[in-house]
Amino acid sequence: MRASFHCVQSLRSFHEIVGSIWKGISVRITGEAARGIPLKVPNRGRIRPATDRLRESVFSSLGPSVEGKRILDLFAGTGAYGLEALSRGAESVAFVEKDRAAVACLKANLAAVAKSLNRTDLRTVVAQADVLSWRSSVVREFDLVFADPPFSKLDSIIEPLFRFLSLLPAPGGDLRVVLEVPGQSEPASPGWLLERRIGKGRDQPTCCLFRRDAEN
Repeated sequence: MRASFHCVQSLRSFHEIVGSIWKGISVRITGEAARGIPLKVPNRGRIRPATDRLRESVFSSLGPSVEGKRILDLFAGTGAYGLEALSRGAESVAFVEKDRAAVACLKANLAAVAKSLNRTDLRTVVAQADVLSWRSSVVREFDLVFADPPFSKLDSIIEPLFRFLSLLPAPGGDLRVVLEVPGQSEPASPGWLLERRIGKGRDQPTCCLFRRDAEN
């Protein structure tokens, strides 16, 4: 069986809807030590940061399980998910983002969060690279992955993304993935169990929480 991605509305039209929603909306850290820190976003409109409301719901669902964990933030954009995890006690975060302007914003945001936390020893890596060809040379295992791929390319990304995730090392093989997708989509892949879905709006992004199936 192959990974699948079913969407009842064209991704292009959904991408346009979400893009229009994003005009003029600010992005901030929503919880714990760096709460309220504003995050820079590129001006070109090529990046779609996770909304504050959705991120807050995701981390409320994850609860204290983020503390002390090794995080991988794929298609990181401004770094919102990974920075939120740092604010909530994550041990380390590796950010992977291809867009140069987004990486510049991410680094500025990371510096702002580090200053807010009064930390000069944060364990972070920022890689400007294509997600599907990236390999970590620093962190050997990850506990939790955030993936927020471009909605306009999900048709071609979803299968290789799940293949990439299946190869990631994790303690005891137990890996959890938070995948942000359009509200009307139904991502699925053999070897991955959908634990819950966060966010219900059909014309809004939602997050699917997957766990790697230990029996596969």
